[in-house]
Amino acid sequence: MKNRALVCIPTYNERENIGPITQAVLAADPRVDILVVDDNSPDGTGQLADELAAKDPRVRVLHREKKEGLGRAYLAAFRWALAEGYTYILEMDADFSHDPSYLPLFLNTAEGGADLVLGSRYVPGGGTVNWGVGRKIISRGGSLYARSILGVDVRDLTGGFKCFHRRVLETLNLDEVRSTGYAFQIELTYRTLRKGFTVREVPIVFEDRRVGHSKMNKKIFVEALGMVWKLRFTV
Repeated sequence: MKNRALVCIPTYNERENIGPITQAVLAADPRVDILVVDDNSPDGTGQLADELAAKDPRVRVLHREKKEGLGRAYLAAFRWALAEGYTYILEMDADFSHDPSYLPLFLNTAEGGADLVLGSRYVPGGGTVNWGVGRKIISRGGSLYARSILGVDVRDLTGGFKCFHRRVLETLNLDEVRSTGYAFQIELTYRTLRKGFTVREVPIVFEDRRVGHSKMNKKIFVEALGMVWKLRFTV
């Protein structure tokens, strides 16, 4: 692949995961580089990422002064990737809930013409592992809620394993993106659809994080509920 691809991995206290996930991503597809976006993790994740970058030119690190939410971290990563000339820009969690083995599928689908490739738990072949009933209801309910209000056909609007073609991020006004947490994924996909870009869902199996604790909390979930209505009437 002549066009360059960048996997953006935001981190906050992911010291136990950053080494293994970096190794797994690099091994999964030789076409990708990695940008670790660390929000000044107290556990030293950023420093460990620097050590990994010093050993491998395919790994870069973007340090941010403080934790401002997932959305702010990704927006900083997008701007960095565009400035560095990457064509394909991917979002991915550091905790192995997003399996690096799917990366070739994402890139091949993007090369086939999709403007946004979205890893979906809710299309045939997709699913979740190690989720309780409550989390399944919240996730499926959240996607259905957002789909119904926004009037779109994407099955997994809250999914965060994605591959954007740079033309999408160049067209969207990133300064207008307001969501910082759970709603960020909904907002980016919705804005992409509203601009007329092609969104293609590919099946993934989402596995609960191996190490550490989920960043999801009540505040993030409530933000998402309100943000959907704002998007419906302002985008």
